[in-house]
Amino acid sequence: MAWTWRFEKADGTETAPAVEPEEFTTQGDAESWIGEVWRQLQEGGVEQVTLFEDDTRIYGPMGLSAAE
Repeated sequence: MAWTWRFEKADGTETAPAVEPEEFTTQGDAESWIGEVWRQLQEGGVEQVTLFEDDTRIYGPMGLSAAE
């Protein structure tokens, strides 16, 4: 199983992240990573993210605004 993030604009279109992600082996690793780099992603133009396990959407889109 691989856990990956999809990086999106507010309208749901996919965008390239400012910080290159990796494939994670656990959901916790993926969530820890996003918690560490969300500000850099936001500054690079990512407005929301969606978490996938292989091809299955787990949750999202989740906004990267500090107020959310």
